[in-house]
Amino acid sequence: MQTLWQTRILIRGAGDLATGVAARLWRSGLRRILMLETPAPMAVRRAVAFSEAVYEGRATVEGITAERVSSASPTALESVWEWDSVAVLVDPEGSCLSEYAPDVFIEATLSKRNIGLRADMAPLVLALGPGYNAGTDAHQVIETNRGTLLGRVIDRGAAEANTGVPGEIRGFARERVLRCPDGGVVHTDFHIGQPVRRGDAVCRVGDTPVVAEIDGVVRGLLRDGAMVAPMAKLGDIDPRPDVDCTLITEKALAIGGGVLEAILAHLYTRDNRAD
Repeated sequence: MQTLWQTRILIRGAGDLATGVAARLWRSGLRRILMLETPAPMAVRRAVAFSEAVYEGRATVEGITAERVSSASPTALESVWEWDSVAVLVDPEGSCLSEYAPDVFIEATLSKRNIGLRADMAPLVLALGPGYNAGTDAHQVIETNRGTLLGRVIDRGAAEANTGVPGEIRGFARERVLRCPDGGVVHTDFHIGQPVRRGDAVCRVGDTPVVAEIDGVVRGLLRDGAMVAPMAKLGDIDPRPDVDCTLITEKALAIGGGVLEAILAHLYTRDNRAD
């Protein structure tokens, strides 16, 4: 019987929600985790995203460290796993799938459309959020919309459609998000966790300033030099002055709980059948 710690997890995506999933699995003893990212990740909440390891070589979130690896070879992965770290590989297409042969594949890019996911990619295939059908594209789907269904495991059908509305904090929703009608290169002197006042130019895209609509704290912000499309999300402001931007969100943890439930149910059923 395969032990829990031997279970090989592959997570496509390493943004803040994917990181919340990885952290929940890691703390539960599932520590053979490989996360796949793009060459230039665009996570806004970078302080709680393992995708930062692509730029820095290493990223630590709530005491858990992720390290960038050059391949999915056993040698490269074991050198990271033996230190109880999460591995991050630049491989957005998942070309390492056959070499890695995961027991669980988790689609966590939040792309809101099927970008090539199939239920035969692993013994258990899970997808986060809308754009995927449980039972066809994946074995199960995890709800990502806030509300009473958040984090629930869906066996048939799809998650709720994306609302496009950010979570409300102290009465603010859309006002919290920083966007620009123009595309181009992002420039900023602000950093995550820095207080901001309404009217402050938190960043600019080309020559266009992007101004905070509310007082608060910069909770998320793209890296200086990032290239963005028009109306892309550049950052977000939290109106709570004492918010800790280094903590994984309750949303990410709830989604991680749903993923953990699905994996444990799968392993328990499989092992019982083997007996």
